Amino acid sequence: MNPVRSHFLVKNLLRILLFGFVLTGERVLANAEAQEMKAGMRPTSDFGEVLVRPLTLEACVRIALDKNPLIRSTQEGISAAQEGIGEARAPYYPDLSLNAGYGYWQKYAFLPSGIARPGISPVIGPTDDWAAGLRARYTIFDSGERRAKLKAAHAGKGFAEEESVRVRSDMVLDIHYSFYSFVSSLETFSVAQQQLARASDHLRLAGERKAAGVVPLIDVVRAQVGVGDAKLALVRAENLIRLSRGNLNTSMGLPVETPIQVEARAGEIRSADSMDLSQAFDQAVRSRPEVKASLQRIKAAQSAVDGAKSAYGPKIRAEGGYGWRDKDFLPQEEEWLVGVTIDLPLFTGFARKHRLAKAKAEMSKEGAEMERISQKVRQEVWSAHSKLREAFEATQAAEILVKDALESHRLAQERYKVGAGTLTDLLDARTALDRAEANQVSSHWEYHIARAIFDRATGNIGAASMAKKSP
Repeated sequence: MNPVRSHFLVKNLLRILLFGFVLTGERVLANAEAQEMKAGMRPTSDFGEVLVRPLTLEACVRIALDKNPLIRSTQEGISAAQEGIGEARAPYYPDLSLNAGYGYWQKYAFLPSGIARPGISPVIGPTDDWAAGLRARYTIFDSGERRAKLKAAHAGKGFAEEESVRVRSDMVLDIHYSFYSFVSSLETFSVAQQQLARASDHLRLAGERKAAGVVPLIDVVRAQVGVGDAKLALVRAENLIRLSRGNLNTSMGLPVETPIQVEARAGEIRSADSMDLSQAFDQAVRSRPEVKASLQRIKAAQSAVDGAKSAYGPKIRAEGGYGWRDKDFLPQEEEWLVGVTIDLPLFTGFARKHRLAKAKAEMSKEGAEMERISQKVRQEVWSAHSKLREAFEATQAAEILVKDALESHRLAQERYKVGAGTLTDLLDARTALDRAEANQVSSHWEYHIARAIFDRATGNIGAASMAKKSP
């Protein structure tokens, strides 16, 4: 065989083998990636994991409840309040302490008159004093001071829990807003692509009519300007997608640059008139965490009043101790003490009176604050309901407007094709259609944002998701 031909055959055989190895490697890699996508995750170098499965709104809420640092912050607040309850229970247990000490002292002894001085020193010491022992104290009765502090601690935990619910509700609302804004930006980009396609078709049509000699060059130039405007709108829509994606990532507690996909599931659009506003008021006052937190503050203020009243009563304590005391390093002489003390302050410079008056004023203040919060909650429900009604009517009007604009654009385009209309009429019709489509996209998703705001105002937003993550 010709050496040149042999070399050529060997070279081609090596290429075929190498190509086969590459295909095999790609197939293995593709299978591995498919398995990772089935799991919903794929490793990356920067973020550890990138979400590749399209996220629904509920999935975004679950991620935020798991990843957002605000949730950890509120949970730590509840834990701190729980420890406060344990601290308030401590006075119900006896205090035990182990004491040890050393002293070196000398004292002057005042001898009674008639005792002969010779041989008797008027000075005691100097001497070593070693002591060690165990001491216990227990409060038998304190006129309700311990009970008041424990009730205040429980109220503090209740306030922390309701504050956590409020933070979660605000965060879920932010997720709704960011999610719908992201979906709206995606639809805006799609609409911008359609608008660019229409502008390009108009440029083609103007070019054909200019080539036929039936329209002047200015029609082509104006159509080119329209294409340029459409391209600029497309660039802005693409940038809006980047910004809204970053906002959604931040709301979920993910790195802002995490690539994500969303699955838009538009809910039902129904009139706000079908909702019972009086029932919404009642539900908001019962369910809103701000109102519940205010109730917890009132309970804490009432406990402070009870604590201030306890200062007027006696406190009874039992005390006992046992130990050793001697002048040697290891004391041998035993000491013990058992007793009960009663403490009843008679005059404290009117401190108890002012403390009680202050506590009562604080409780009245919290009562007024709760009334203000209830009124504010009702006002939020009223405003959210009005905004929801406006958003619903806007969606209905936008739908009709798009239908009319589509028909107007179709007629203007047909008239321009046959020479019965001008390019100005066609461009005006296209501009009106572009504006109508943009309004339809914004009004559609603004309705869902308004619905989320209404649900937040009535205390009903993300109830199922938050119940699963409640501490």
